[in-house]
Amino acid sequence: MEFRTALITGASSGIGLELARIHASKGGDVVLVARSRDKLEAIKRELQAQHGVKTYVIAEDLADPGAADRVFRATESLGLSIDVLINNAGFGGHGKFVERDLGADQAMMQVNMAALTSLTHHYLKGMVDRRRGRILNVSSTASFMPGPLQAVYYATKAYVTSFTQAIAEEVREYGVTATVLCPGAVATGFVAAGDLQGVDVWKNARTAESVAQCGYQAMERGELVAFNECKLRVMLDWIVPLLPRRTVLKVSRQAMEKTS
Repeated sequence: MEFRTALITGASSGIGLELARIHASKGGDVVLVARSRDKLEAIKRELQAQHGVKTYVIAEDLADPGAADRVFRATESLGLSIDVLINNAGFGGHGKFVERDLGADQAMMQVNMAALTSLTHHYLKGMVDRRRGRILNVSSTASFMPGPLQAVYYATKAYVTSFTQAIAEEVREYGVTATVLCPGAVATGFVAAGDLQGVDVWKNARTAESVAQCGYQAMERGELVAFNECKLRVMLDWIVPLLPRRTVLKVSRQAMEKTS
């Protein structure tokens, strides 16, 4: 894989930040997208100082329905050709759907699904025309089952996993690949942002750096679906599909119950 310019959403922290560092370490230029311009500018200085790569900052909140279009227009005005698109931005939220704020869940759907879809559509056209390109969409193991107490989040990630695999097949003939990264619990700001403190699943969370390495390497190889833990792949591919639906729902809910 020849490392050219990568656009990374949710690049100010967590998995997105680590993916930016990995790409820059390989000599690739980066476009950093997130809400906080101050954080992005600090990361820009870091990447330029350590790796000497061109780094661009686009401060946008992808919960705004017009943000994805503005990001695309910004890269076009800069004359940038995006060869690697990493849709990492996303967030969750804990609680019974009927008790949650509808606006928060609608914003979640906008970021996790709508913005990801718009950015993919914008940049995929150029990749197909140039007969090269890589897409990495960050999903979750949550995408393989319904998620009581995180109903909308699990559903948005199911969309990401399905969508990514479908477009991967559509563009395969053009030399373009799409990979979906499906990690388990990751130690990032996602826990606090999603009100998930006290959920046992996150007690053994993997580091953002290790998950980013897994996803980036899978993208380089053009893999379809990437798991950061072998036991998760076995469970989701071979065990969960054989269980009764009610059992899956019960287990899924228990995993999201707060114990403290």
